[in-house]
Amino acid sequence: MASGILGQAALVGATTTTVYTVPASKLGVLNINIVNRDTTNAASIRLALTTAAEPTDAEYIEYGAEIPAKGVLERTGIALEAAKNVVVYDAQGTCSVSVYGLEQSA
Repeated sequence: MASGILGQAALVGATTTTVYTVPASKLGVLNINIVNRDTTNAASIRLALTTAAEPTDAEYIEYGAEIPAKGVLERTGIALEAAKNVVVYDAQGTCSVSVYGLEQSA
């Protein structure tokens, strides 16, 4: 059973990034932390739990969320089945994402 940091990324502006994918035959119980590294400007982000690299409208759990300069957005206690992705979009490219938690057999 894997635990701890499961995925991390420094996001590129205006690009959708898959930060973590739950492995086959596993269940992931996750926390997602997004920090805005910009010391002056807010960041606009989108966060989705999806089976594809590009989310459908129904898969977003955050859309256009504003993270203030030096701020953090955190989602906790998210349970995902095998093959689900944590996908993040950052309009400015100033955010870093950490996905941490544990994986267990499904």
